[in-house]
Amino acid sequence: MIRTATLDRRTWLLGLAALAGGCATPPRPVAGETWSGRLALRVDSQPPQAFSALFDLQGSARAGELRLASVLGQTLATVRWSPQGAELQRGTELTRRGSLSELTAEITGAPLPIAVLFDWLDGRGTEAEGWRADLSAQAQGRLVARREQPAPAAELRVVVQQP
Repeated sequence: MIRTATLDRRTWLLGLAALAGGCATPPRPVAGETWSGRLALRVDSQPPQAFSALFDLQGSARAGELRLASVLGQTLATVRWSPQGAELQRGTELTRRGSLSELTAEITGAPLPIAVLFDWLDGRGTEAEGWRADLSAQAQGRLVARREQPAPAAELRVVVQQP
């Protein structure tokens, strides 16, 4: 049976990273692409975890913002990143780490290829270490990425809202 992760772990899903050192908040992105839709993550950890949320993703792999929300539109978490680092805001709780990979691994149990996700959403088959992306339905706004190694295995599914 798959256990739904606790709110702390779930809200991080695509979580991202934190500031390497300083306390400054990364700036909001001012340019880049914007995507909205639904995403789901399954991590075959012990115990297994699963999470899904609505998302708004803005910016680029370099600087951006990811907002995760419930199906009713309630914000679960907001992640902001820039070349100076990134942070995860959940209500009044702020989490910072040294890198995007470090934070996603800590919260979800598997480092997620957030930076490469932008390429995948654009239909580019950019490789991410350990991940295999299926972009065959990208024209319909769907993508699936799987990671088998290193353990734990993980699967990320994204459905983009069509304009």
